[in-house]
Amino acid sequence: MTKQTPASAPPQDGFEPDPRRWRILGVSLVVGFMSLLDVTIVNVAIPSLRAGLEASTATVQWVISGYALAFGLTLVAGGRLGDAYGRKRMMAIGLAGFVASSAAVGFAPNIETVVAARLVQGASAGLLTPQNSGLIQDLFRGPERGRAFGLFGFTVATASACGPILGGAIIALAGEQDGWRWLFLVNIPIGLVAMVAILRLAPGKPPGADERPWIDIPGAVLLGGAVLCVLYPLVSAEGGARLPLLLLVLAPPLGWAFVAWERRLRAQGRPPLLDVGLLRRVSGYAGGLVVGTLYFTGFTGIFLVLSVHLQEQLGLSPLAAGALTTPFAVGAAFTAPLSGRLVTRLGRRITVLALSVMITGTLLVTLLAPGREGTALVAVLVPTLLLAGLGGGGVISPNFTLTLEGVPPAMGGAAGGALQTGQRIGTAFGAAALMTAYSIGLDHGPAVALRAALICSLVLLGLALAVALRDARVRA
Repeated sequence: MTKQTPASAPPQDGFEPDPRRWRILGVSLVVGFMSLLDVTIVNVAIPSLRAGLEASTATVQWVISGYALAFGLTLVAGGRLGDAYGRKRMMAIGLAGFVASSAAVGFAPNIETVVAARLVQGASAGLLTPQNSGLIQDLFRGPERGRAFGLFGFTVATASACGPILGGAIIALAGEQDGWRWLFLVNIPIGLVAMVAILRLAPGKPPGADERPWIDIPGAVLLGGAVLCVLYPLVSAEGGARLPLLLLVLAPPLGWAFVAWERRLRAQGRPPLLDVGLLRRVSGYAGGLVVGTLYFTGFTGIFLVLSVHLQEQLGLSPLAAGALTTPFAVGAAFTAPLSGRLVTRLGRRITVLALSVMITGTLLVTLLAPGREGTALVAVLVPTLLLAGLGGGGVISPNFTLTLEGVPPAMGGAAGGALQTGQRIGTAFGAAALMTAYSIGLDHGPAVALRAALICSLVLLGLALAVALRDARVRA
């Protein structure tokens, strides 16, 4: 049988592929990389921020946590707005807000302005990021969608892992006093160029879409309240505050109220913010949400712990600390596109294999890295983090592909936003859990602290593997 090229392949159910789809995806991923990079790039800038603005550690922590909080709150709503009003419009609005808030942070005269601008920047990123998965749902079908999500997974993995080294390099070049400002000012020229490309290439509203779509504002408020009651206590805990943890008790009733409201809307024939029936009707959607949340819970906190340990306990510079995590990014960069090409053939088995490799690499770091310094530490971290990265790169893109494969394109942005909301909650919970384990372990020495945090990560990654195994058996 002659293999057809994507351009000559027959349309599926009347679907005609846009000939510009790969260029559109490229622009979208550049914007996505920039917004995701700002989650981790600031981790190495805490000493620079404290020195430059004479701020307390607890206040500076909100520069990181505030972004994550606002990001997580707006993802589902941002995805639904993209479904309703078109990807181009929401990407343009989100990118304009992101560039403006980046400038506000870069030129901020005090820490209060920085925190406020970071909240706006996070909310803008929440409008931008779900358009990536929504565009892939809109523009690609079949094996091409897997390859597109492979590139998206590559973007997510490398943005998370490259943040520390890029941040360290910028601070080293610009100086400790004001180097942190350039972490945000570099977004301005990149964002302006991306804006021109978005306005030229990104598709508008699909033909036949409602001119004045109804947006589920009560649902957005209920979901936002539930996410806030989870994220706010977690990010506050990173700064040492414990009283906000009481808000966690409000999350389940708000979540229940959101589900009940969304079901009522669907029964009335009105479009919900998120069709919660997807959890039941779409095979693998619920399992994929759990796998993604658990993976990010166990994965992203590793870099925060390593950054703190390498700088505060071993005296490394931000650049050196970031460089030591680079092998993970290298490994993820290799396997993310590859896994995207293989997912249509291997299905959930590729997630199981990738998580197993990731856990093996993390276990080796746990056993070998604590207590080592200098060249001995480098000799351990480079191969073990490379192995972990080879596994990690094979988790994100297949999970997106498998989780969203049965979701209708009309709900693609909101469904993708829900998946990424789980990832943001996982990131916040993981950072809080791993840093808490690390802080408790410091009473017994830095080596014990690092090992305690990494063991916490292994438990969470093991739970993700267990869910992936169950989902693989269901799909078999």
